[in-house]
Amino acid sequence: MNNEKKYNEFELKDKAANYGGGEDKLQKQRESGKMTARERIDTLLDKGTFCEFDKFVTHRCTNFGMDKTKIAGDGVISGYGHIDGRLVYVYAYDFTVYGGSLSAANAAKIVKVQQMALKNGAPVIALNDSGGARIQEGVESLTGYANIFYQNTMASGVIPQISAILGPCAGGACYSPALTDFIFMVKEKSHMFVTGPDVVKTVTHEEVTKEELGGAMTHSSKSGVSHFLSNNEEELLMGIRELLSFLPSNNMEDAPKEACTDDINREDESLMSLIPDDPNMPYDIKELIESVVDNHYFYEVQPHFAKNIVVGFARLGGKSVGIVANQPNYVAGVLDIDASDKAARFIRFCDCFNIPLITLEDVPGFLPGTVQEHNGIIRHGAKIVYAYAEATVPKITLITRKAYGGAYIVMSSKQTGADVNLSYPTAEIAVMGAEGAVNILYRNADAETKQKAIEDYKENFANPYRVAELGYIDEIILPRQTRFKLIQALEMTKNKSVTNPPKKHGNIPL
Repeated sequence: MNNEKKYNEFELKDKAANYGGGEDKLQKQRESGKMTARERIDTLLDKGTFCEFDKFVTHRCTNFGMDKTKIAGDGVISGYGHIDGRLVYVYAYDFTVYGGSLSAANAAKIVKVQQMALKNGAPVIALNDSGGARIQEGVESLTGYANIFYQNTMASGVIPQISAILGPCAGGACYSPALTDFIFMVKEKSHMFVTGPDVVKTVTHEEVTKEELGGAMTHSSKSGVSHFLSNNEEELLMGIRELLSFLPSNNMEDAPKEACTDDINREDESLMSLIPDDPNMPYDIKELIESVVDNHYFYEVQPHFAKNIVVGFARLGGKSVGIVANQPNYVAGVLDIDASDKAARFIRFCDCFNIPLITLEDVPGFLPGTVQEHNGIIRHGAKIVYAYAEATVPKITLITRKAYGGAYIVMSSKQTGADVNLSYPTAEIAVMGAEGAVNILYRNADAETKQKAIEDYKENFANPYRVAELGYIDEIILPRQTRFKLIQALEMTKNKSVTNPPKKHGNIPL
């Protein structure tokens, strides 16, 4: 065979590999409202930058007549490319090939990409659309999942790992996304569950749809498994690009700095009236966040889950920051089990990847009640204080109003390692609110005595001056100064260098 024939043969094989399970199946995928695996990669990456690995890999299974049907690529497309000019690795399950099921062969493709990403210090993105383990291969496919999970764990905290759920993701397949840093899902198209509706019905006799059991809204609002909820695939893929713009490529780098065209000295007079005169009146902490960050742009993480705490990314003076804020607009901003988990995970992610933490505090305490206590609010609440205390990135805290009791301590207080602690004149820093304290201290007093004691307590503790006298607050600022004071503090702490005691790893209360 001469060279020209060899080139032609290659081009035919290469073209055939691009069609996965065949044009009819690709068309069926599109008709179901989903993009094909290659279309997803092309949309995600900078145009023309995708370089594919292992395009001609096939499975090695001979059971159930599988040796008679082999398709190049075997249901996974893998390789590398660029997002905004930065190197990323990507793999996408191709549902048109054996339902995107995992084989030993395509698991090896995924592991190769994961290892390459780790060696070269670049993010890895998984586009999931799979029926799960390939049944015909038995334990070999399960071993493939184990190898993927191991690589997920080894890469954790070293490179960003992002998962998109673009179809089914069931059984053991769920645990790879769960081990990654962020999960994106699409409304009505994405489904994750360890056991599907049929198994649930058989075992527990519950009747539940796959949407109710493991749909995008369920995991975005109830379980907290998913971090971002998208209306369609294009929005999801653009969301991944947006998220990466806030993140470094690995734990040895800083996040990309953008040119800041927003005046760092900008003041917002409306902030002077944001905090209500009545301490029991709610307000929206997102108004404060969006007022002070660059170009008023805040990229919120898990907006539908544990709404009493707000977390997400923004920029201040062009630098990427992670923001953690109590939300007085939702159950008074109390800390509960879900809020604790949400905040602690986000804090630890930011610390892994050298992203400074800004904490906006207005917290009346932990949510009381038997449900919270019996489900372990002590254990879960401890996660926040652990995460903050362990974090060595710059930590800046601003108390806007309430900072009571144990919740004051865990929300990045001076004693748990915050670098700069600011406060508005409206701050109330105490063991508890005035009424609660007086009811304990003056349990048997008459109403008049109690009322006078409440007024005295408010005068002494419903302001930041007692704490400032002790040096626990570094500076009291006016709300309109917030943007400049936060940027000032970030600039001052940019060369912070702290090393925790040598250890294999800590034992966070899980």
